[in-house]
Amino acid sequence: MKIDLHTHSNASDGELSPAALVRLASDAGVDMLSITDHDTLAAYADLRTPDAMRLIPGIELSSHWLKHGVHIVGLNLDLASPAIAAAIARQQEARLLRAERIADRLLAGGIGIDLSQVLERAAGGSVGRPHFAAELVESGIAKDRRTAFRKYLGAGKAGDVKTLWPKMDEVIGWIRDAGGCAVLAHPAKYRLTWTRLRLLITDFERAGGGALELVCGPQTPELTRRLAALAVDHGLAVSGGSDFHAPNPWCRLGTDAAPLEAAGAVWETW
Repeated sequence: MKIDLHTHSNASDGELSPAALVRLASDAGVDMLSITDHDTLAAYADLRTPDAMRLIPGIELSSHWLKHGVHIVGLNLDLASPAIAAAIARQQEARLLRAERIADRLLAGGIGIDLSQVLERAAGGSVGRPHFAAELVESGIAKDRRTAFRKYLGAGKAGDVKTLWPKMDEVIGWIRDAGGCAVLAHPAKYRLTWTRLRLLITDFERAGGGALELVCGPQTPELTRRLAALAVDHGLAVSGGSDFHAPNPWCRLGTDAAPLEAAGAVWETW
């Protein structure tokens, strides 16, 4: 079985429409899919999937833990839950305020960006730094998106605004209130020491988190083994996916479910 429980459409910062993403996943042989757009469930409006594919309602919510930005994936949510609707409203308000601050900070650094153009690029979805990157490229300020992040939007740069997100335990509570399972997304990508990562996972589990993302795109078998051991140590199930945003040779849809099933796959708890 192939699964992918971490993907993004153009309802947030992905390139493909939800329908196109589903078609590509189907072509890749994905049996279980979740579209986990940032701070929105818009992808699920009138979405149809092939009979052979199981679609798991999901979302990726931004939060902070200590001084670190942390992403929490919510899986198997009730799409009609008032709790998740309220959470999304709060997150979208935070995103808009964050966008305003990014534009202000870029302007203070001599980089004038039309915020209305950035919001238009988001097309009513979750506005984020990728939309600013696209605008920087379109306006000729940066030669490509990689340069836009390296010079203006990445860690420590003017457009790096992280302080508006709710605490991790609050986000976990939102997901649980919506009947979902909270998953710590891409734990190896937060640039934490292994000791610090253990502390994060401990706090995540104590706050009601249910699963650890064991696989997130290409990674070494050694990293997978170490993360699986952490999941066992903390009594967490495991999840996985590609963190797909756009078709490219380095990030393909679908991952083998067997390693997750061996470590206690999250869907076995549903």
